[in-house]
Amino acid sequence: MPILNSVYRHRVAGHQLTDIAEYQAAGGFAALKQALGDMEPDDLLYVFHRSGLRGRGGAGFPMGRKASFLPKDAKLAKYVVCNADESEPGTFKDREIIEMNPFQLIEGVALAGFAIGAERGYIYIRGEYEYQARILAQAIRVAREAGFLGSDIVRSNFSFDITLYRGAGAYICGEETGLLESLEGKRGQPRLKPPFPAVAGLYSSPTLINNVETLSALPPIVTRGADWYAALGPEKSPGSKIFSVSGHVMRPGNYEVILGETTLRELIFEHAGGVCDGHRVKAIWVGGSSVPVLGEQHLDTPLDYESLNAVGTFLGSGGCIVMDDSGSIVRATLRLASFYRHESCGKCTPCREGTGWMERILQRIADGEGRMEDLELLESIFGRISGKVLCALAEGAVAPISSALKLFRDDFVAAIEQGGAPRPEPMWPAALAEAR
Repeated sequence: MPILNSVYRHRVAGHQLTDIAEYQAAGGFAALKQALGDMEPDDLLYVFHRSGLRGRGGAGFPMGRKASFLPKDAKLAKYVVCNADESEPGTFKDREIIEMNPFQLIEGVALAGFAIGAERGYIYIRGEYEYQARILAQAIRVAREAGFLGSDIVRSNFSFDITLYRGAGAYICGEETGLLESLEGKRGQPRLKPPFPAVAGLYSSPTLINNVETLSALPPIVTRGADWYAALGPEKSPGSKIFSVSGHVMRPGNYEVILGETTLRELIFEHAGGVCDGHRVKAIWVGGSSVPVLGEQHLDTPLDYESLNAVGTFLGSGGCIVMDDSGSIVRATLRLASFYRHESCGKCTPCREGTGWMERILQRIADGEGRMEDLELLESIFGRISGKVLCALAEGAVAPISSALKLFRDDFVAAIEQGGAPRPEPMWPAALAEAR
């Protein structure tokens, strides 16, 4: 399938987009020139709003509406913060955007800065992304030298620059207020809301926070028009979305599709090559590990926000993890519980203690020491965590476990009755070698 917005494809009509001259030859920075030459900030905000673009980081909140929340008459400086932390398991699209098309991200950040009246942007990049950070640092320097960042960019009266900040590898810093705390040099822990970042964000100033994919979508929206983007896909879920497909598939990778026009089955079998011969899809975490799990019966669900919500899950970050019937849902759920227990910042007691309890109970079941009452004990823990914490980490820890228990309860019962869940044999590298 063609890449709709050239959001992450590193070659467009033969152009190598990691080179600024090649990026410009492919139409790069035309959106920024157009905005600074012909538009007022409010006009640009309206373009974002009319496009219907929803945040691609997980929550799916409309980007234009979020930007419009920043006060017009704020006396403090305003900031744009790009969330490039990308720590959600199964998600690797932002990494590829940065590697293959860094200038489109830079242009998107500058467009957002102009729209809200900011003079400074920050890109907070995941600590493990050392290679990507080097690419981005070089691209920022080159863009500055070319006059697309700094004072009076593209000979306008608008000045804007970007600072790259490397995190230290904490999942919690992908949560927007935890990110802001880390960016200010503090321990990465979530803040109490309200006030929301749009009012009191970085350095207590109005701040717009969006992720890499969201900001990278802004240049084509400006050049091709908000109506063009809004016409792609359903009315409430317009545009395209990159899905990072991994797990038991023959062609793992990033695939960009029009929302609502592609089903989960098409994504897995037509784009990602399906599962190994002789196996069937068992479980899919379609929006990263922190969303409710789906089963084979959900394969014909269209990939858009509303359709996925209707079957009890979320589009999330688009990190689509596929497990076939050779896997163990009990051990997969245990692995997720261990991850969230490890990544809990410890600020909220229900999360700090509850994630540990969930891990220990699931470990007991997987090891053959489980009891039937453990299933009811797990369900009681869910209610003591959800809705009683500051951020979404604990909710994300509960969702895959509670949904797995509901959808695959027989597997958990069998693990208890049969003395544990066996460790599945890895499918690689033999199956991959055969597929290639």
